Amino acid sequence: MTSCVVQRPGGVCIAVTDLGGDGPVVVLLHGLAGSSRELLRTARALQDHRVLLVDQRGHGASTRLPDDLSRGAFVGDVVAAIEELAPGSRATLVGQSMGAHTAFLAAAARPDLVEGLVMLEGHVSGSDDPREAAGLGAYFASWPVPFRDEAAAREFLGDDAIVDAWVADLQSTDDGLVPRFDAAVMQRTIEAVHEPRWDEWEALQVPTLAIFAKHGMFSDADKDELIRRRPETVRVDLSGGSHDAHLDAFDEWIDVLRGWLSRDQASDSRTIVR
Repeated sequence: MTSCVVQRPGGVCIAVTDLGGDGPVVVLLHGLAGSSRELLRTARALQDHRVLLVDQRGHGASTRLPDDLSRGAFVGDVVAAIEELAPGSRATLVGQSMGAHTAFLAAAARPDLVEGLVMLEGHVSGSDDPREAAGLGAYFASWPVPFRDEAAAREFLGDDAIVDAWVADLQSTDDGLVPRFDAAVMQRTIEAVHEPRWDEWEALQVPTLAIFAKHGMFSDADKDELIRRRPETVRVDLSGGSHDAHLDAFDEWIDVLRGWLSRDQASDSRTIVR
């Protein structure tokens, strides 16, 4: 396992963990306010692949306060990571939530670099309600940081699946534990994600798998619209799990992911509802 830094315009540094190996390249992209750490278990389950775990800008060990939080900037970071760390390769992009949105846009922009796309609890329709992004920003700003210790963090954050990942990501300072992300950056990031991107979705050229959790954040109408607008997309509905199904429905998630990665590329796309 090797830690790498990809330099980007504006002095932005993108942290990438390269698990090595000689197999097909897979790039894993975490969700909003997360980091690549939460996908390590997924990465280690893909033994026959070379896995790159990316801390997206504003997250994890990457630059915390980048000026450019456009979707294009996030896409450019993924493209740069592939071109610099796996030159001459085409990668499969695997993303959860906001990371799925980044992966989808990267696949749409650079099909020459992407041979497959997996979206876990991701969508492209966006939201026309600005209160959603503002609410997320307010929530992250409400964290009473620094936390005295992990126990104090857990007491405030609760017991949702993502909390273990948030706690593991807390950075130790002289005053206590603080998150590795900035609340205002999270709000600006998700505001850009909420802009609908149907044109890119309908023009997408690469094989795509959309996975939804039983207790995820998207309605049946949301899921159906995604497939209606791009029928060649393979859809899998998990029998359990939350929006963070890579954490609380891991066995089913990894079974579906590994099965799709090892699929016959010439096979017909289909919808699978479990």
